Amino acid sequence: MKIQTPYSLLNLIIVVTFLLVLNTGQYLSLNTNNTDIDFLHCLIRNSDDPDSISRVIYSPNNSSYISVLQFTLNNLRFTSPTTPKPRFIVTPVHESQIQTLVYCSKKHGFEIRTRSGGHDFEGLSYVSQLPFVILDLKNLKSVTVDIQTATAWVQAGATLGELYYEIAQKSRNLGFPGGVCYALGLGGHVSGGGYGTMRRKYGLAADNVIDAQFINVHGKILDRKSMGEDLFWAIRGGGGSSFGIILSWKIKLVPVPETVTIFALDRTLEQNLTKIIHKWQYVAHKIDKDLDIRVLMFSVVNPSTGNRTIRATFDTLFLGGIDRLLALMQVEFPELGLTREDCTEMSWIEAVVIGSGFTNGEPLEILLNRSALPKNSFKGKSDFATIPISEDGFEGIWRFYNDQIEAGMALLVLTPYGGKMDEISGSAIPFPHRLGTLYMIEYVVGWDGNETSPRISWIRSLYNYMTSYVSNSPRRAYLNYIDLDLGIGKNYVEAKDTWGSSYFKNNFNRLVKVKTMVDPSNFFKHEQSIPRWF
Repeated sequence: MKIQTPYSLLNLIIVVTFLLVLNTGQYLSLNTNNTDIDFLHCLIRNSDDPDSISRVIYSPNNSSYISVLQFTLNNLRFTSPTTPKPRFIVTPVHESQIQTLVYCSKKHGFEIRTRSGGHDFEGLSYVSQLPFVILDLKNLKSVTVDIQTATAWVQAGATLGELYYEIAQKSRNLGFPGGVCYALGLGGHVSGGGYGTMRRKYGLAADNVIDAQFINVHGKILDRKSMGEDLFWAIRGGGGSSFGIILSWKIKLVPVPETVTIFALDRTLEQNLTKIIHKWQYVAHKIDKDLDIRVLMFSVVNPSTGNRTIRATFDTLFLGGIDRLLALMQVEFPELGLTREDCTEMSWIEAVVIGSGFTNGEPLEILLNRSALPKNSFKGKSDFATIPISEDGFEGIWRFYNDQIEAGMALLVLTPYGGKMDEISGSAIPFPHRLGTLYMIEYVVGWDGNETSPRISWIRSLYNYMTSYVSNSPRRAYLNYIDLDLGIGKNYVEAKDTWGSSYFKNNFNRLVKVKTMVDPSNFFKHEQSIPRWF
């Protein structure tokens, strides 16, 4: 990036042409304000390649603006006509273009909202109440796998599916403990404490990061050594968007066996689900760390009775073969009634494809399709259980989920901890939910359309009901399931007393210290970004 260099005649022609045409033949409207024009002027003037940067800037006058905005916008709740829209979207193809964007956004008073995969639960990566620009990293998606060192450099705009695919092209004995949703962007997933089905064996994605490239508020590109250990600690689970812009991660790949086993076993209330799920609470966090038994629960109609019931799917990955799995389950969790016929052996990458929602036998290339899954509106919340919930407590949950009028497309997910999650200190990275956590609870309700739905009130009522059954002082929450219901803290005290302690517990103060040190002007901010000291 070059700063405030004099114009050559060629640059002047490019600026004038771009300001009029915006590279698609769409002329700027006559009422475009001076700030917007000055901002564009700044981007062109300070770019090393004015022609190149002009091709990655989209204004509302651009015919591609809406499609670019919505391509990785995954919560339709934020597509209504009244939702604030960005003044510009920038989709850089080179890191220097981000440096230029940071400089010009600071100079002309625009917020930057950084989007890698677009799965932000509250839309904070693509919505702001102040004039803002979206930095969409979708073009920065290279993945470089080094089998000899069992590491990979992956850019922030790459998806988990693209990472898993590239690993599989090099080795079937290596993997990465990232999430099951293949379309998640690595930038936000890792920096928010992302997890997957191997967390009990290898911890979180962020636990397996060994270096990073990062652009700070001054537009400088830093690695682990130059940023220092405090900032490197903060961006691995503390949310990178509070501190700057994640460019790429260097990750440690983990061993996976030639054969893994999966099963997805359904049980309903009529099949003694309440007692089975009650027992699961005592087993899932203590069982062999090669085994992950996640539970997904829905309300469905029982075809035999016509009445509503709860169906739970025990969705499982075992890092080993069927014989060892069956022996383990017979000893530890016979109540589930697992049989050999319920299980399927396959490679780890084949299990990734199925875990991403695709059918067995789909080609691995399906992981490269960023738009294969449907989108809808949704609201999510989270909790952590530190003691088992009683059977009566679950009966109360069932009543909420069987209220089909309000519950609609509602999902309850229980994700067991233990294993490696217990072994890593709660202060090793900002993610504090370690030893003493039985499982995480995710509540999600979805609906068609982009209108505000009464189902938001429903999920808040369910969350209130759960108060006595989950962690307290503070009631904890998971950063990657960001929830503005927890509060919008504009200063240290407001944040610490609400969402700050919920997401980070005692790590919050260290995050504030880092924020104050690296971004004292609070340029990188959103409704729940880390604040500065007073």
